[in-house]
Amino acid sequence: MCGWVGDGDKEAFSKFMDEETRDSRKSLKAIRLVVEEGLNQLPYKECTVTTPTGEAMEQGLRDCCRSIRIGKILIQSDEETQRAKVYYAKFPPDIYRRKVLLMYPILSTGNTVIEAVKVLIEHGVQPSVIILLSLFSTPHGAKSIIQEFPDITILTTEVHPVAPTHFGQKYFGTD
Repeated sequence: MCGWVGDGDKEAFSKFMDEETRDSRKSLKAIRLVVEEGLNQLPYKECTVTTPTGEAMEQGLRDCCRSIRIGKILIQSDEETQRAKVYYAKFPPDIYRRKVLLMYPILSTGNTVIEAVKVLIEHGVQPSVIILLSLFSTPHGAKSIIQEFPDITILTTEVHPVAPTHFGQKYFGTD
């Protein structure tokens, strides 16, 4: 059986094959398209997966800074009490000497981020060197964080009273 990777990708492949327009980025894109389609052909079974949304932003960071050192914090909030609990934390050994980008896509109550900042402080990081990157934030969440840690920097695309819960569903294809 022989198949085409996708009708929308014919132009990308024709440019890849053209000697005048060939470059390494187009080669990597062509390779990625073929590999992705190959993965789509593998058998699978449906299952439910709970994915930490903070990792939704990791690829964007890696695309900008390929050699960046990344730490991980796994925190889950109790659905009834909204209390955040740390399950895992691992950082580069010299994190206390670095600026820290703390990524959390949807900032609602701020409880999880506050707990993450506390973990960073336990590892010697000062709040003044932490930059929180968030796609969406509620006023309540941002205010909670600033009240607890006034020296932290928050960068977000939008502040809105209601957090867009559909982001994770769209991003992870669970809608």
